Amino acid sequence: MSVRAICPGTFDPVHYGHLDIFERASKLFDEVIVAVYDHGQPIKKVLFSAENRVRLINENIVDYPNVRVMTYSGMTADFASQVGAKAIIRGLRIFSDFEFEFRMSLITHRLSPDIEYLTLMTREEHMFLSGTMVREIASLNGDISSMVPENVELALRAKYQ
Repeated sequence: MSVRAICPGTFDPVHYGHLDIFERASKLFDEVIVAVYDHGQPIKKVLFSAENRVRLINENIVDYPNVRVMTYSGMTADFASQVGAKAIIRGLRIFSDFEFEFRMSLITHRLSPDIEYLTLMTREEHMFLSGTMVREIASLNGDISSMVPENVELALRAKYQ
């Protein structure tokens, strides 16, 4: 039996913390779908379009043949069910992430009891990373080379020029 999981998020932009979670999830599941949330409506302001976020991720997961990227909208639990995922994988960085993810796991279990909600602790070297922080540093022309892959750095530089 093939076990599929999703790693949902905005990934605006994808950074090394995200890529670490994708890699580690790829070792735990037969298939991992990086689920890029396409807001459609301006619920959350994003810098990159869903298509660009998918492209930036795809360019960085070529070494993981069991990982693919898809966009989705609506509820994450519904998307997980639609693609036949048995688990939702999320990364934890800091203590405040735990409270949010704990609540999300309870809601997910209520909506879709057959889907497990799993969290992976981000590696220590990535604990400080967030898309918001990366965008802010890039917008101020700061050095983000240790935070994001080169293709993402170039895309951010182009956006902020």
